[in-house]
Amino acid sequence: MLTEVSVDMVAEIVKSVFLTMMDIEVIRTEEPSAPSGDRLTSFVQLTGEWNGAVMFECTRRQACLFAGRILAMDPPETVDDDVRDMLGELANMVGGNMKCTMATGVRLSMPTVMDGSDYDLHFCRSQVKDRLEFDSEDGRFWVTILSTEGERATDAGHAS
Repeated sequence: MLTEVSVDMVAEIVKSVFLTMMDIEVIRTEEPSAPSGDRLTSFVQLTGEWNGAVMFECTRRQACLFAGRILAMDPPETVDDDVRDMLGELANMVGGNMKCTMATGVRLSMPTVMDGSDYDLHFCRSQVKDRLEFDSEDGRFWVTILSTEGERATDAGHAS
């Protein structure tokens, strides 16, 4: 089992989650852009033999579209608890699949979702390991892998 996270592995996990859960094909893009404005961010932390987090970011409209697809219903018009739950579940599925490829002893946190237009999210003692961008029929979204390499699990991943 692995204690490192590869970009290719994460990209394949994201593609698989989207195809399995929403029947959407996504393509990893190399065109740099950054999420801005009104968006939602969900994340889960992984601790143990590997310490870090996986973040999923998309626009509010995309979050509604993704939730509608996962729940097999018309997309909600506004972000509600169902949309937030589904966005948290997307981060959870990506993080859970990452965990399955890692050494035993890696634990996965409950997902957290942030919603707004003017925020930065920082994990103490962490650094961006990789930032992946994907295009889908519903627009571009981002998956970021943060790593706290060398930190003990109890010291890693506190939001500031």
